[in-house]
Amino acid sequence: MAKLSFLSMGVILFLCCCSVIAGMAPADPGYSKYKDPSQPVHARIRDLMRRMTLQEKIGQMTQVDSSVVTPEILKNYSIGSVLSGGGVSPFPRAKARDWMDMVNRFQNSSLSSRLGIPIIYGIDAVHGHNNVYQATIFPHNVGLGATRDPDLVKRIGAATALEVRATGINYAFAPCIAACRDPRWGRCYESYSEDPSIVKAMTSIIPGLQGEIPAGGRKGVPYLGGKDKVLACAKHYVGDGGTTRGINENNTVTDWHGLLSIHMPGYYKAIIEGVSTIMVSYSSWNGMKMHANRFLVTDFLKNTLKFRGFVISDWKGIDKITTPPGANYTYSVQMGISAGIDMVMVPFNHTVFIDALTQLVNDNVIPMSRIDDAVERILRVKFMMGLFENPLGDQTYLSQLGSQDHRDLAREAVRKSLVLLKNGQNADPPVLPLAKNASKILVAGSHANNLGYQCGGWTITWQGGSGNNLTSGTTILGAISKAVDLETEVVFSENPDADFVKSHNFSYAIVVVGELPYAETAGDSKNLTLADRGEDIISKVCSSVKCVVVVVSGRPVTIEPLVANMDALVAAWLPGSEGEGVADVLFGDYGFTGKSPMTWFKTVDQLPMNVGDPHYDPLFPLGFGLATEPTGGQ
Repeated sequence: MAKLSFLSMGVILFLCCCSVIAGMAPADPGYSKYKDPSQPVHARIRDLMRRMTLQEKIGQMTQVDSSVVTPEILKNYSIGSVLSGGGVSPFPRAKARDWMDMVNRFQNSSLSSRLGIPIIYGIDAVHGHNNVYQATIFPHNVGLGATRDPDLVKRIGAATALEVRATGINYAFAPCIAACRDPRWGRCYESYSEDPSIVKAMTSIIPGLQGEIPAGGRKGVPYLGGKDKVLACAKHYVGDGGTTRGINENNTVTDWHGLLSIHMPGYYKAIIEGVSTIMVSYSSWNGMKMHANRFLVTDFLKNTLKFRGFVISDWKGIDKITTPPGANYTYSVQMGISAGIDMVMVPFNHTVFIDALTQLVNDNVIPMSRIDDAVERILRVKFMMGLFENPLGDQTYLSQLGSQDHRDLAREAVRKSLVLLKNGQNADPPVLPLAKNASKILVAGSHANNLGYQCGGWTITWQGGSGNNLTSGTTILGAISKAVDLETEVVFSENPDADFVKSHNFSYAIVVVGELPYAETAGDSKNLTLADRGEDIISKVCSSVKCVVVVVSGRPVTIEPLVANMDALVAAWLPGSEGEGVADVLFGDYGFTGKSPMTWFKTVDQLPMNVGDPHYDPLFPLGFGLATEPTGGQ
């Protein structure tokens, strides 16, 4: 008996040695291969998936909004992801630590589930960490497209990643890589350009957000370079910038060549750069809803382009497969999941989605292989990003939110984004740069002293806001007042009358006008006019004194009848929180270098009009932009 026991022990010892030699973990009843970071990712995925129930797999495919999620939901349903929708925060003016505490509470709830699978936490950080009070607000993408500077955009991605990590969040729904082909579209400012080559170049923000794929790394495979980086999300796949008449979520009518040459180049590059997630567009292609388009999502994106990350829906995106939205929810779930969507942004009714998808699987309408493909992709991203080893926010990043280095970077971006469209009348000498030592100057217009207007939509709230208390930053008026000499008198009047202008002997006037903040469908416009009596202010001021007009807008707007009365015209786009970047160039500390990322139309009747069209007759063509040399403003 003792001899048999000795032999048994020898066999056990031999098997354990073989396990070690083979790279396998020793037999341990408490051991889980998926929790072992020394194991290959594919082995961890397989081990975890064989342990998961159908409900847990579908839970991983579910993304719920933070406003409704509870610890019990996260624990009991094994929810895969949580997001903070536009304007949702722990409470008004919550600071970085408040955000991190909230995210960590949610994460701890997920870790207490049966298998302890951590959540990915997402947020719309589309021009900086724009939902968070006192974060750095960078120029919107249309302004970054004017810089033609991929390295700058990469640095902005890295800074944004640090600010997102400062709040404990690890996933940014950015960048939007649409090619805006019609400025009437309410999301046009989220596009870098109408030109797909510019859009493609600006995908450099992805390695800024996620980190550079190391030499020898696999191109096209999701990548995250460390705890100071966040997952990126290329959106909105595909064709969202080409909808008929620029109507948001509408139909993009183009042939296969047009789709590939105009709307797809940014996605080719994003996948090569290792983008981890891709968000599907609300829009349709030739009448087929993108959320239901199996050919483009599965056959082309996953199988042809070899995208290895996960595909996520937009906010309630599958609901909108039917008209009206949600008319047949089970059908919408079937079409969306069958098309190849891996994670669904529910965001409020997780049980309805989970129950519908469970029934579809149990009824053999959706095969288990489709569920496994989705979950494998989600888990690949989670393991790749080291989420199982480092699920909680790192407090060492708290100081990164709104740091001076990031504000300096945003100021640089503003300087480089400004496009000089006119500088002087006929044979008169150039007006810009302006003298800092003028005796008295007028600053006028609705957008001169309004930080909310300056930042635009997707700032603190979904639609943006008005006023100087929205977040931290410097208005254009404040920047002008800092830039001029101490002896220079700066007079601000939002809407002065002509007699006031004529009676004050101003050396010159700076008129700052533009659009009110908006986001998505609320920004769709047929007329593209200036807000708050902008045309009237320009007419009154520019008819009475030498004037520089600065337009703060998310796209080209109707200004052609007014240009003749202006001495100089500057497109400032939506510059964000650092208004000093505008003053830096107006007063000659830096020269104008920006080039228009979009065609500037004469009348809206010309739209859509893009470079290369047969009847191309713009007010200012794509790529137009006058240059000035820095002078110091004297």
